[in-house]
Amino acid sequence: MKSVLLVVFILTGVVGFCQTAEEILKGVIDKIDLVEDYQADVQIKAAIPFIKVPIAKATIYFKQKDKFKVESKGIAILPKQGMSDLTGFLSNEKKYSAVLGEAKTINEHKTRLISILPTDENSEIILAKVYISTSEDLIYRTVLTTKSSGTVSIDYEYNLNKKYGLPNKMTFMVDIKKFKMPKSVASDIRNNEKKKKYKENEKGTIVLTFSNYLVNKGISDEVFKKD
Repeated sequence: MKSVLLVVFILTGVVGFCQTAEEILKGVIDKIDLVEDYQADVQIKAAIPFIKVPIAKATIYFKQKDKFKVESKGIAILPKQGMSDLTGFLSNEKKYSAVLGEAKTINEHKTRLISILPTDENSEIILAKVYISTSEDLIYRTVLTTKSSGTVSIDYEYNLNKKYGLPNKMTFMVDIKKFKMPKSVASDIRNNEKKKKYKENEKGTIVLTFSNYLVNKGISDEVFKKD
């Protein structure tokens, strides 16, 4: 009996390992497609060297395919790259090619690397390296190289809404000198550079913690109109 179970386990592993890049991505895209809209509260904690950025709170709204809005009374450094930009990019399978890469364990989760190259020369995303758990169809790490914000690395954690692929926590590592910051923070960075030069590729961290998700409850298009 033990030998039979061992054979089944081995065969299951082989089948999982033989999945193509497109098949692995399809599992993630299927989860993205389950979400017609969502609303969530988010706490934003940014750690930028030599700059004091207060913890901010915001409400985010999303509606398929590309409607996204952030409401906040404070300074909200909320990167779209790993949120609506990435999901919109992945959902349009005709605009990229995907290559299967290494197996890697990230925070105890076994993942496969999918390298994604856009076929559209005007794409904001130059390269996306996405680490996906094939057993859960969840992204646990993304490394995005973009035209306007340099390289952005994102780690994901999941809880109650993992069936929709919606994280409860995202940790961004960004290139301070390249990443697009709110004007007030960007001004502080420029002033600081005059006093003390940032090192090349010096990193900052932005942690988003989500709560109070409302998924597929219906959001009016009016919400996304500019004030």
